Amino acid sequence: MTAESEYHSNFAEARKIAAGGLDRPSADAVGQHHLFDRLDWFESLHDAVFLNTKPLIAHARLGDANLWLMLMTEGHTALSMAYWYSFAWRPVWTGNPDDATKLALATHLLSGLRRRVSTVALSPVPVEDNSASILQKAMRQAGWIVKSEATSHNHWLETASRAFADWWAERPGALRSTVKRKGSKGLVALEIHSNFDDKLWDEFEAVYRESWKPPESHPDFLRHWARREGQAGTLRLAIARIEGTAVAAQFWSVDDGVAYIHKLSHISGRDALSPGTLLTHALFAKAFDEDKVTRIDFGTGDDGYKRDWMEHSAPLMTITAWDPLQPTAWPAMVKTYASRLAARVRSR
Repeated sequence: MTAESEYHSNFAEARKIAAGGLDRPSADAVGQHHLFDRLDWFESLHDAVFLNTKPLIAHARLGDANLWLMLMTEGHTALSMAYWYSFAWRPVWTGNPDDATKLALATHLLSGLRRRVSTVALSPVPVEDNSASILQKAMRQAGWIVKSEATSHNHWLETASRAFADWWAERPGALRSTVKRKGSKGLVALEIHSNFDDKLWDEFEAVYRESWKPPESHPDFLRHWARREGQAGTLRLAIARIEGTAVAAQFWSVDDGVAYIHKLSHISGRDALSPGTLLTHALFAKAFDEDKVTRIDFGTGDDGYKRDWMEHSAPLMTITAWDPLQPTAWPAMVKTYASRLAARVRSR
């Protein structure tokens, strides 16, 4: 049996062909269990962040197995359709293919991609689920010259059917002491909302603006996405107040057994009572004991504080590939390998 491939430039075509396979799981379709693998995520992200970039949705099928690569083109380069909001970018599968079929599909699709672009740049690709290794192997088999490097990190934990109290007892002593001391004062009021409300979101944005974090690049997209999560019943919008004023805020979603920590912030100078830490503690308790999640995902970045809350970590890769037969790929390819050679010479 030979794999077949096709390439689409709009989401409507892909949605029709996927027939529910790229949607949120439902009674009528298996769908995608991970938020960042779903077509509506990619479409919303593209429309908000990459509207001036043409989608390139690559699809290969072999029997009942399907592979989708959600890409976009910029000149002669195919880029992963991902942004700071994306916890991961990876091949999206339907039909439950085994590893050999995955490799065959990826090699076939990436071979055809050489007729469309001369460079491919993919990030952030996880190693935990073998996405990075499958893509690298398939690229090399398809004739690409491949470079791969760790450029970010993912932290997460598996709840493993534990109660929150059992997990909390294993956290660092300093963290547990902070929560006990600051929480016992009773000066921080905590709220966790599952329904979207514009006024609450206004408070979330106000806290973020006054925090230590840089300005939000696409606030309208975040508001739109939070509203969608509220409609789906998966939103967890949390606010910490001191004397009625919002001083810390977090945006989570809980979807198909996974709690995603999208955004968290607190107002600079208002952290004497550790409102952000108390809010995180409350959200973890809810995720463990009420939402009964199997995984809590802290997204991208290797911030030190994440280690206090998480138990596992793995690198996220940037994979760059060049077609050695296309002149448009040569300058970047030569520059990259020249830099690598120079670094080796300096290290001797």
